[in-house]
Amino acid sequence: MFKHILLPTDGSDLALRAVDTGIALAASLGADVYALHVVAPFPAFSYMVDIVQANETFYLQEAIKQADACLQEVHKRADIAGVSCKSEYVTDSRPYTAIVAAAARQGCDLIVMASHGLQGIDRLLLGSVTQKVLVGGEVPVLVCH
Repeated sequence: MFKHILLPTDGSDLALRAVDTGIALAASLGADVYALHVVAPFPAFSYMVDIVQANETFYLQEAIKQADACLQEVHKRADIAGVSCKSEYVTDSRPYTAIVAAAARQGCDLIVMASHGLQGIDRLLLGSVTQKVLVGGEVPVLVCH
């Protein structure tokens, strides 16, 4: 059935519950998982370039540190379950685009993700990342709440 499962995560509790679901499913099917964290690019303005560049450097350092922590948590959980896990973080202003692209690029045959994440339940009503992945992707999506 499913052999390569994509696990997008933003580090939220709900995303980690979806990660656990995806890992448990992978363990039962003998599948592997691919964890993905999407870093939003720094919102830059064209004026005050020196200040913006300093803030952008700090932002990127912190965002990459957070991405690494999120992905290490997925690796830890996969290791405990005996599931092979690879991962990456990417920068994209549209996380759903990055998720759909990663699924295609990595040859994933299932995406397991949370119904909403750090953006909150209000995003569920306004057009969440999950909704956009459901509409825009070619891969089945298991949505966890």
